Amino acid sequence: MALWKPRIAATSRYKHQGIVDALNADIAARLLTSGDALPPQREIARQLGVDLTTVTRALNEARRLDLIEARTGAGTFVKQQAVAPRVAPPAAELDLSMNIPPQPAAARLPDRIAEGISALLAGPSSRFLSYQEITGIEAARHAAAQWLMPRFGHAPSPDNILVAGGAQSALFAICSLVAANGAICAGAHTYPGLKSVAATLGIALHALAMDEFGILPQSFEQRCRDHAPKALYIVPSIDNPTTATMPLKRRHEIVEIARRYRVAIIEDDPYTELLDEPLPALASLAPEITWHIATLSKCATPALRVAFVACPSALDVLKLTSSLRASNPGASPLLAALTTSWIENGTLQQIASAVREESRARQSLAAVILKDWKYAAGPAGHHLWLTLPEHWKAAEFAALARRSGLGIVAAPAFGVGTSPDEAVRVSLGAAPDRPRLEQGLLMLDRLLHEPQFSTGLIV
Repeated sequence: MALWKPRIAATSRYKHQGIVDALNADIAARLLTSGDALPPQREIARQLGVDLTTVTRALNEARRLDLIEARTGAGTFVKQQAVAPRVAPPAAELDLSMNIPPQPAAARLPDRIAEGISALLAGPSSRFLSYQEITGIEAARHAAAQWLMPRFGHAPSPDNILVAGGAQSALFAICSLVAANGAICAGAHTYPGLKSVAATLGIALHALAMDEFGILPQSFEQRCRDHAPKALYIVPSIDNPTTATMPLKRRHEIVEIARRYRVAIIEDDPYTELLDEPLPALASLAPEITWHIATLSKCATPALRVAFVACPSALDVLKLTSSLRASNPGASPLLAALTTSWIENGTLQQIASAVREESRARQSLAAVILKDWKYAAGPAGHHLWLTLPEHWKAAEFAALARRSGLGIVAAPAFGVGTSPDEAVRVSLGAAPDRPRLEQGLLMLDRLLHEPQFSTGLIV
């Protein structure tokens, strides 16, 4: 049972409200869970340097909001199933929290989508207006194999490929198939979609230490020895959120450990198309234990909602099909056909290239504006991982940014357990154009230059 570390949210008007807001935020971020203890009131007052009456007022308000409960003779605790009040945050004028690719004019996406669908429907359209195989029709799987060739070094067998209706549904089905009633290892900061899947399926997540190149092999091996996980989840190129790209030597080390301990690898690889030179996928190094997910939502457009899954074997495709059948049975036939035609005629590669060049330009803009700050980024990635000045807590800074009209995501949203860093993810692709992005980055720079301050009053 954890003991809460009291703090005052810097964005609150009064100190007693700042204590409540900080408690509320820590519950919402799952830094506190049901049954966790609060220090005695006098200890909270001492740690925060405020009057006892301020703490008493704060805890009374927290009790009124149903966040905490007092137990006679035991103390004060986070209430069972406490939920932070659902108060809608102020809408950000520029939301850089959604990690989507930029949609440059050079990609001609609206025109190409309209032209592509019109061309498909000009022919025999009945095949797009009915159900299809959950695995995807043969032409789509062959196109997928062609798309995956650069990262595999060869075209994987179409028999081992499934065409899914998005990466998230594929991830859910794979986790339920390979890690049910078990545990998955992931980086200390990881994709929130994995956290959501694990929570829904009751799968334990074990945090792995990371450096600028991604997951540390020795941390992975230690977890394998101590906990016998069923799977490893990894984003090997331009990791979300840390932006780390794992070098080839480390990829070999991770694969060797996974083989030795018989751990399945779930390789979520949405950003490889943004690299100048694609590195070999882990699935190309250990195809017999790796489930490779390649969505088109991050390198082209979320409108496609198509992802390719390369499975260890044709039998595993059938098992995954059975798992998907209950939740999301296949990609849209029309969008899958559009994707297939775009791969065959080179359009998809042209779109991805335009997205990559626009992302590179936006990273260059960020490098100029944020030159005073420490952050990690891929040269053509469409997000960055910004380390905050020492006086800022990530959750408080993200709240301040939103109140100032800028949406970003704080580190606790990505933390497996307690977030080890005070950092935020800034998504550069979400801005509609570079001038709007420049305005947002200039505001971010101004907020980062703010000295430590408190707007609270002792009451």
